[in-house]
Amino acid sequence: MFRLDGKVALVTGAGSVGPGWGNGKATAVLLARAGAKVYGIDITEPAAAETRDLIAAEGGTAVAHRCDMLVAEQVEAAVADCIARFGRIDILVNNVGGSAPGGPVDMTEEAWDAQIDLNLKSAFLGCKHVLPQMEAQGRGAVVNLSSVAGLRMGTGRVHSAYSASKAGIIAFSKSVAMGYAKKGIRCNTVVPGLMHTPLVEHRLVRQLGANDAEALIARRNASVPMGHMGTGWDIAHAVLFLVSDEAKYITATEIVVDGGFTAAGPV
Repeated sequence: MFRLDGKVALVTGAGSVGPGWGNGKATAVLLARAGAKVYGIDITEPAAAETRDLIAAEGGTAVAHRCDMLVAEQVEAAVADCIARFGRIDILVNNVGGSAPGGPVDMTEEAWDAQIDLNLKSAFLGCKHVLPQMEAQGRGAVVNLSSVAGLRMGTGRVHSAYSASKAGIIAFSKSVAMGYAKKGIRCNTVVPGLMHTPLVEHRLVRQLGANDAEALIARRNASVPMGHMGTGWDIAHAVLFLVSDEAKYITATEIVVDGGFTAAGPV
């Protein structure tokens, strides 16, 4: 089940910002384990190279490519390079993103624009340049990464641009799915909840003004009904299912991977 032999997967944000397994890194490795050739894109070349080397060490096939997913020319060139190397693109995983706090009054216009671009435009550009290849092939599967911040709003930390952009990803995925349903191309969204990836220590501890990473992690674990955060592997397995042939009748929908967090109500 869930084999991807003979398929080519382009994964954006395929590296991790620190030691451990981010969503993109785990996804790239898992897709390779399922038999896909992986073209891993990251804005940080050593991060992409680390993922490539992990795949190669397990006997898989992978390419690491540095690309800023907000620069159309770089995205177009990366897609062209992937096609030149492997001849096709069967799977696109748009995983680039990040959060910044702030509401419409205290957030600068520049910060707003940066969030919308990072979380939404990156997926747009990925689809813009990959979908023509999938259409020519007559098939393909796209998965875009959203966040529970696009589904529910807490009362403690406001992140208006992040929530708006991640809600936008869900709508964008449905729109793509409807536009390409008769062309053999599926598009779905994976919606991560509170995840313990390298981003927690790398970014959230600083953003939240927490001096104690262990205390922050404990609070995040306690807020999840299952009692713990998820990992990059939980996201990777959801992606694997959605891009597999077993999910061939699934499009324009979301898989929420959150341990029951959104069902628990606002906090």
